Amino acid sequence: MSDENKEVVRRFNIEVIQNGSEAAFHALMSSDFINHAAPPGMPQGPESMWNTFEKVLRPALSNLKVVIHDQIAEADKVTTRKTISGIHSGTLLGVPATGRELTISVIDIVRIEGGRYAEHWGLNTLSNVIATLSKG
Repeated sequence: MSDENKEVVRRFNIEVIQNGSEAAFHALMSSDFINHAAPPGMPQGPESMWNTFEKVLRPALSNLKVVIHDQIAEADKVTTRKTISGIHSGTLLGVPATGRELTISVIDIVRIEGGRYAEHWGLNTLSNVIATLSKG
Protein backbone atom coordinates (compact mmCIF):
# COMPACT_ATOMS: atom_id res chain seq x y z
CA MET A 1 0.00 0.00 0.00
CA SER A 2 2.86 2.40 0.76
CA ASP A 3 4.16 2.32 -2.82
CA GLU A 4 0.67 2.95 -4.23
CA ASN A 5 0.20 5.91 -1.87
CA LYS A 6 3.59 7.34 -2.85
CA GLU A 7 2.56 7.05 -6.50
CA VAL A 8 -0.67 9.00 -5.82
CA VAL A 9 1.39 11.81 -4.26
CA ARG A 10 3.94 11.70 -7.07
CA ARG A 11 1.17 11.92 -9.69
CA PHE A 12 -0.45 14.84 -7.84
CA ASN A 13 2.83 16.75 -7.72
CA ILE A 14 3.67 16.24 -11.39
CA GLU A 15 0.24 16.18 -13.05
CA VAL A 16 -1.52 18.78 -10.89
CA ILE A 17 1.10 21.16 -9.49
CA GLN A 18 3.65 21.04 -12.29
CA ASN A 19 1.41 20.42 -15.31
CA GLY A 20 -1.80 22.14 -14.10
CA SER A 21 -4.17 19.28 -14.93
CA GLU A 22 -7.59 20.03 -13.47
CA ALA A 23 -8.81 16.55 -14.52
CA ALA A 24 -5.98 14.93 -12.50
CA PHE A 25 -6.78 17.25 -9.57
CA HIS A 26 -10.39 16.03 -9.45
CA ALA A 27 -9.33 12.40 -9.94
CA LEU A 28 -6.82 12.52 -7.07
CA MET A 29 -8.68 14.77 -4.60
CA SER A 30 -11.36 13.55 -2.19
CA SER A 31 -14.45 15.77 -2.09
CA ASP A 32 -14.19 15.92 1.73
CA PHE A 33 -10.45 16.72 1.67
CA ILE A 34 -9.11 18.90 4.52
CA ASN A 35 -6.08 21.17 4.04
CA HIS A 36 -4.72 21.66 7.55
CA ALA A 37 -2.04 23.98 6.12
CA ALA A 38 -4.52 26.55 4.77
CA PRO A 39 -3.96 30.05 6.19
CA PRO A 40 -6.25 30.98 9.10
CA GLY A 41 -9.68 32.09 7.92
CA MET A 42 -9.23 30.56 4.45
CA PRO A 43 -11.17 27.57 3.09
CA GLN A 44 -9.70 24.17 3.99
CA GLY A 45 -11.41 22.08 1.32
CA PRO A 46 -10.18 21.02 -2.11
CA GLU A 47 -10.65 24.57 -3.43
CA SER A 48 -7.88 25.80 -1.12
CA MET A 49 -5.34 23.57 -2.86
CA TRP A 50 -6.55 24.32 -6.40
CA ASN A 51 -6.58 28.06 -5.65
CA THR A 52 -2.94 27.96 -4.50
CA PHE A 53 -1.77 26.24 -7.66
CA GLU A 54 -4.03 27.84 -10.25
CA LYS A 55 -4.42 31.39 -8.87
CA VAL A 56 -1.14 31.95 -6.98
CA LEU A 57 1.73 29.80 -8.26
CA ARG A 58 0.97 29.03 -11.91
CA PRO A 59 0.26 32.67 -12.95
CA ALA A 60 3.44 33.86 -11.21
CA LEU A 61 5.89 31.13 -12.24
CA SER A 62 6.68 30.14 -15.80
CA ASN A 63 8.52 26.88 -16.42
CA LEU A 64 7.09 25.62 -13.12
CA LYS A 65 8.77 22.39 -12.06
CA VAL A 66 8.34 20.08 -9.08
CA VAL A 67 11.26 17.91 -7.97
CA ILE A 68 10.60 15.26 -5.35
CA HIS A 69 13.73 14.67 -3.29
CA ASP A 70 12.40 12.20 -0.70
CA GLN A 71 9.21 10.30 0.05
CA ILE A 72 8.49 8.26 3.16
CA ALA A 73 5.27 6.31 3.50
CA GLU A 74 3.78 4.67 6.56
CA ALA A 75 0.24 3.33 6.91
CA ASP A 76 -2.02 5.82 5.05
CA LYS A 77 0.37 8.82 5.12
CA VAL A 78 3.10 9.97 2.73
CA THR A 79 5.70 12.56 3.69
CA THR A 80 7.39 14.31 0.78
CA ARG A 81 10.35 16.70 0.65
CA LYS A 82 10.28 18.60 -2.63
CA THR A 83 11.08 21.85 -4.34
CA ILE A 84 8.82 23.89 -6.58
CA SER A 85 10.74 26.19 -8.90
CA GLY A 86 10.19 28.47 -11.85
CA ILE A 87 10.88 31.85 -13.37
CA HIS A 88 9.15 34.71 -11.51
CA SER A 89 7.34 36.01 -14.59
CA GLY A 90 4.08 37.24 -13.00
CA THR A 91 2.91 38.88 -9.79
CA LEU A 92 3.42 36.58 -6.80
CA LEU A 93 1.42 37.55 -3.71
CA GLY A 94 1.71 41.24 -4.59
CA VAL A 95 5.35 41.16 -5.69
CA PRO A 96 5.74 42.15 -9.38
CA ALA A 97 7.67 39.86 -11.71
CA THR A 98 11.45 39.99 -11.36
CA GLY A 99 12.44 37.49 -14.06
CA ARG A 100 14.50 35.66 -11.46
CA GLU A 101 14.47 31.92 -10.93
CA LEU A 102 13.01 31.07 -7.55
CA THR A 103 12.70 27.89 -5.54
CA ILE A 104 10.20 27.06 -2.81
CA SER A 105 11.18 24.23 -0.49
CA VAL A 106 8.28 22.12 0.80
CA ILE A 107 7.77 19.31 3.27
CA ASP A 108 4.27 17.95 3.39
CA ILE A 109 2.31 15.03 4.76
CA VAL A 110 -0.69 13.70 2.87
CA ARG A 111 -3.17 11.13 4.14
CA ILE A 112 -4.40 8.96 1.30
CA GLU A 113 -7.79 7.27 1.39
CA GLY A 114 -9.06 5.20 -1.52
CA GLY A 115 -6.29 6.45 -3.81
CA ARG A 116 -7.14 10.12 -3.18
CA TYR A 117 -5.88 13.00 -1.06
CA ALA A 118 -7.93 13.03 2.16
CA GLU A 119 -5.85 15.38 4.36
CA HIS A 120 -2.77 17.59 3.96
CA TRP A 121 -0.31 19.19 6.37
CA GLY A 122 2.66 21.15 5.13
CA LEU A 123 5.40 23.68 5.64
CA ASN A 124 7.10 25.68 2.90
CA THR A 125 9.50 28.55 2.37
CA LEU A 126 7.16 30.71 0.26
CA SER A 127 7.12 33.53 2.86
CA ASN A 128 10.95 33.59 2.85
CA VAL A 129 10.97 33.70 -0.96
CA ILE A 130 8.49 36.61 -0.94
CA ALA A 131 10.57 38.49 1.64
CA THR A 132 13.70 38.03 -0.51
CA LEU A 133 11.90 39.16 -3.68
CA SER A 134 10.50 42.21 -1.90
CA LYS A 135 14.00 43.34 -0.95
CA GLY A 136 15.05 43.30 -4.61
